[in-house]
Amino acid sequence: MFLKGKTALITGSTSGIGLAYAKALAAEGANIVINGFGDADAIEKERVALEAASGAKALYSGHDLTKVDQIEAMMKEAADAFGGVDILINNAGMQHVSPVEDFPVEKWDLIIALNLSSAFHTTRLAVPYMKAQKWGRIIQTASAHSLTASPFKSAYVTAKHGLAGLTKTVALETATFGITANCISPGYVWTPLVEKQIPDTMKARNMTREQVMNDVLLAGQPTKQFVTPEQCAAMAVFLCREDAAGITGANMSIDGGWTAQ
Repeated sequence: MFLKGKTALITGSTSGIGLAYAKALAAEGANIVINGFGDADAIEKERVALEAASGAKALYSGHDLTKVDQIEAMMKEAADAFGGVDILINNAGMQHVSPVEDFPVEKWDLIIALNLSSAFHTTRLAVPYMKAQKWGRIIQTASAHSLTASPFKSAYVTAKHGLAGLTKTVALETATFGITANCISPGYVWTPLVEKQIPDTMKARNMTREQVMNDVLLAGQPTKQFVTPEQCAAMAVFLCREDAAGITGANMSIDGGWTAQ
């Protein structure tokens, strides 16, 4: 348990990739702060399980990360409970699929706020503590869409490209403080986020569900397999190790060969 005494805050971690990150870091002894929406009883069950796995503490923060004051409140809660955040994983995200000329302005604003701006705010609030400790890990779930584009996803692709740029900048600014900042960029992972975008993609492309699955979602992944949340989590654990101290400003593709093409 090499993370005993460290605290990890993972946004968007009540399900999917975020919950897999939380479980993997708890298994290494970290205190955990999970964040996101969902059924209260299910979230509490996961929180208790994280404490059982880590032998440490797990805290649930239900704040809305599209609002700056609520992000600040979440980071303060973590600091009050644990002193500060040693490992920050910005994973919260949402998607909307629509041609650019029909893209709802409110959806654009929401996606940029949640997928990009929230990562800036959590990072600016986490870095002072990490600098004082002379150790920190900042990890973004950036997506293959931080490296390439797909049609009908203008806001999401913009946010993810921005997240990759933010990560590089933060990596350079913190390079002499024992802090690393990196992206994990999965291809299509079978999560609630992916499942929810299938109906919109069916409508936008006039396809059946099966066609969307095979001809859109997995079309670009040469392995023809979905990436698993656990594969992403294993990369996050590695990036927290001292073995990975020299990896910063990197974008780690876990995409079945998608961006190799």
